[in-house]
Amino acid sequence: MSQLVELHSRKAARILESARGLVLDHGAGKVTVSEISRAAGVGKGTVYLYWPSKEDLIRGLFARDLLALLEEGIARISADAGMVRPRRLAPLVVRTGLRLPLGRRLYSGDPELLRLLMQDAGDRELYARTRPAAMCNAVMPILRRHGLIRDDRPLPSQAYALHALLDGFSTAVYHPETAPAGVDDPDAVLADTVALLLEPAQAPGEAAVEAAAEETLAIFREIRDAVLDLIDRSQTAAP
Repeated sequence: MSQLVELHSRKAARILESARGLVLDHGAGKVTVSEISRAAGVGKGTVYLYWPSKEDLIRGLFARDLLALLEEGIARISADAGMVRPRRLAPLVVRTGLRLPLGRRLYSGDPELLRLLMQDAGDRELYARTRPAAMCNAVMPILRRHGLIRDDRPLPSQAYALHALLDGFSTAVYHPETAPAGVDDPDAVLADTVALLLEPAQAPGEAAVEAAAEETLAIFREIRDAVLDLIDRSQTAAP
């Protein structure tokens, strides 16, 4: 039985990777189940054993990318509570986001992919919660309440500024090989900028940092569970 489960798992993984490559190359609207099955080396009917439709497959694929981002954030903060300090959290968010190619395609403009992801009201609400601006709005009050963010500016203004900063770093030059001359470590530049923008002159104590980390993890885990539910709903029963 375990060998059968492993075989199904490998087939599903090939289908997902094939779908990802085709969507990135051609866009969600132009990809067909026949093309996905050929690229994965399986029959067309095999795809439907795992997903009821192409739309469900693509929604599940995008959700898996979101899950990878959330799982990495949860693992990093669980291992080191100090990761919630703004100067450390900002590079983590940008770096993980840049590793989600479907997300980049969505935000750079793929109307069919956007349509597929926004068909269900519950899915729309979930995707809205995972956008950088929404994550900033959810986490920043926690960090400010525990003294990790200075309180001499209105919180909405701080969240707006941080979102604009992260968006700029994400869409402009963030890799060492494409950064301007003299910029060897974009992570350090972003960390220093966020520290100057948000962090108080006096660092909070360890207890405050740990409390902020626990509350932040609770938000990430709640969203992760919702993404897992979306993945389950996008699939047919295991063959």
